Amino acid sequence: MNEKRLEKFRQVVARRQFDLTVVLENVIDLHNIGAVLRSCDSVGIREIFVLHTEEGLKADFITIGRKTSGGSRRWVDVHYYTDAPACFTHVKQQYQRVWSTQLSETAMCLYQLDLTQPTAFLFGNEHNGISAEAAAFADGNFLIPQVGMAESLNISVACAVTLYETFRQREVQGFYDVADTTDTVRREQLLTEYVRRHEASEVRDIVWKTA
Repeated sequence: MNEKRLEKFRQVVARRQFDLTVVLENVIDLHNIGAVLRSCDSVGIREIFVLHTEEGLKADFITIGRKTSGGSRRWVDVHYYTDAPACFTHVKQQYQRVWSTQLSETAMCLYQLDLTQPTAFLFGNEHNGISAEAAAFADGNFLIPQVGMAESLNISVACAVTLYETFRQREVQGFYDVADTTDTVRREQLLTEYVRRHEASEVRDIVWKTA
């Protein structure tokens, strides 16, 4: 690996947000998952969670294409679950608050949220949204404001809008400062892992079921 590539890895790892993630529940279109991965990588997310609880979606593994993810599949880990309690137990070990996206009278506007706190965003199925089972694990609910006839955005677009508001808030607070010395050990471990993947030319399209 040349020094220029290694420096790129260092810059990326320095900006990874270890307290930010996305949970996708019963998202059908793998292209949507790939697009979400691309957005996650761009704002420094290192891992996401894919939860499939509907019988027609459960499998031993899923395949996320490199084209739709823009190569981000190689650098963003995907935890694949078919059991909601197991999935959210894992999520809440690391992320303090789960925000879900649902139409409701109690939902807060995205731009009113403090997204500098440890956060997991929960997005649901393209047609039916978030299930009651998954919603029970959420700590709060938010909406992306809209003024058109449509009441919702495509799942990957909604995720991108949400993540870039999070990026804006965190950048103002210095969360992407490369001089940040928090999580030093984990950043060193992640850099070592990224170098290993690069040198191994590792293809990570297949995501195996965790639980």
